[in-house]
Amino acid sequence: MSIDRDDGKGRGRRQPRPAGQAPNAARLREAALAHLARFAATEAGLRRVLERRVDRWARAAEAEGQPREAIAAAAARARAAAAEVAAAMTAAGAVDDAAFAESRARRLARAGRSRRAIAAHLSAKGVDAETAAAALPEGEDAELDAALAFCRRRRIGPFARAAEDLDARRKALAALARGGFAQPVARRALSMDPATAEDRLLAARRG
Repeated sequence: MSIDRDDGKGRGRRQPRPAGQAPNAARLREAALAHLARFAATEAGLRRVLERRVDRWARAAEAEGQPREAIAAAAARARAAAAEVAAAMTAAGAVDDAAFAESRARRLARAGRSRRAIAAHLSAKGVDAETAAAALPEGEDAELDAALAFCRRRRIGPFARAAEDLDARRKALAALARGGFAQPVARRALSMDPATAEDRLLAARRG
C-alpha cells in the first residue's frame, strides 16, 4: 500500500485565506466584544488590540499583492474606526478604565508588586496617571503587605528556608529595591517575625 507524501512543492498544504477588505467598524465591534468577553481592558488597550487586527490584515493584503497605496489608505480608515469602536465601548460602560485600574492594582499588590511597579504596569496598559494614582493602595501598611507578599514569593526574609546571613540579607534588600520598595519598608518586611508576617498576609487576603 502506498502512502501519499508531501513532495515539497506545497501539495497538501493549507492555502492562506484571502485578506479581503480591511476590517470595517462592524467587524471591529464584533472583535472588541469577543475580546471583552474574555479579558478586562482599558480603552487604550482595546484600541491596541483592534489596531493589531488591522495590522495583520495589512500584512496579509501586502503579501497577496494588493497595491500598497490602497492598503495604507484602507488601514488608516480602519485604525480610525478602531479608535471610534474603543471609545464607544467606553461610553457604553463595557470598558471602564477606573474599574480596571482598581481591580488590577488590588491583584498586583496581593501578588507582591510595589506601588511603583503597579503604577508602571497600569501606565503600560493605557491607564492615565490620575486614574492610576487613585487606584494605588494607600499607606505604608499596604505597601508593607505587598513587600511581605514579595518576600514570600521569593522565599526571603520571614519566609526564607534557612537563617539568612549578612550577604543574603543584602541580596534580599537589593531584590526588594528592584521591585520598587523603599528601603524603610523593605527593612521592616525582612526583619518581621515569620508568624506575624504570615498573619498579616492572611488578613490582607481577607480584606
